[in-house]
Amino acid sequence: MRGISRRAFNAALTSALAWSATATAWGDRGRDTSVVLLLSGVITDGGWSQLAYNGLKELTEHRGFKTAYAENISLAQMDQVARGYSDDGFDLIIGHGVEFSSTLLEVAPDYPRQCYFVTTFLPQADVARNILFVNLGYFGAAYGAGVLAALISNRKQAVGFVGGDDDPNQQRIRRAFIAGAQHAVPGIRALAIITGDYDNAAKGREAASILIGNGADVIWHAADVTGLGAIQGAVAGNVKVLGCFSDQTALAPGNMATSFEMNLGGMVQTVAQKVASRDFSGGTEWKPSVNQMWLLTCGANGDHNPHLVSADQWNTFQKVWSDIASRRLDADALVP
Repeated sequence: MRGISRRAFNAALTSALAWSATATAWGDRGRDTSVVLLLSGVITDGGWSQLAYNGLKELTEHRGFKTAYAENISLAQMDQVARGYSDDGFDLIIGHGVEFSSTLLEVAPDYPRQCYFVTTFLPQADVARNILFVNLGYFGAAYGAGVLAALISNRKQAVGFVGGDDDPNQQRIRRAFIAGAQHAVPGIRALAIITGDYDNAAKGREAASILIGNGADVIWHAADVTGLGAIQGAVAGNVKVLGCFSDQTALAPGNMATSFEMNLGGMVQTVAQKVASRDFSGGTEWKPSVNQMWLLTCGANGDHNPHLVSADQWNTFQKVWSDIASRRLDADALVP
């Protein structure tokens, strides 16, 4: 099974969720479906915010959508901004990130005819019926990254992970990476450094250097700008590296085995399509499969670099990846 493409993602995800892709879903409802994307970051960050924004931009290519976005929203501004767009009558208000969770939980009940989507885990069992949360499959992706890192390690001694903020999600990502590596190669050491910072490339490079010094010959990160430094450190140490969040092949073409790219653009489009078709259902958590939410990308190489990953290694990894996607292997349950 090869890494799923963006086009295939949109088709598969829509089918999996029974979200119709008919012509009416793209706006034959008498007026445009209006969608606003709320961001705490900027649309040029090359990752989390930009990937979601790219999905929003693609909506404008379809008849029947009106879009807007707001970036660099501080915690103090979130309630005012969210209520402003709600008062303006936007059909779908997307809060991109856990930081929007509390605000939209309070705002959504005041606007029951509009839809809200927050790109983080369901925070509590009881939420308004017009707000939807999502499990983005971080732990399944991290488990898969650990598996692949161990498989492609040349020395089979150690692999390394560089994290960002020291929060519960990053700690679970760390544990999932370690579990995946040890599943693939029993006895291999899976080392990790949580830097405490998403936005410090120097810390990422230093962390990668320490991991390499302790024997790691494959590095993966989940740390935004700090992760860019980790990639630099991997190149400087002449070891293999796995990208995260976006296709990062161009940053290290000779060292990048593959990137675990989040299909945030496809996610935005699919939720917007759901609203346009009047088939949005909130009050719960959406759980797309890991191979729908995470794409395996490696620039012109396709889904992986064959010079860094052998055919046998890739096939072995793909079997595990398929098990995670089908939930025969439940990474969330393995790393509580």
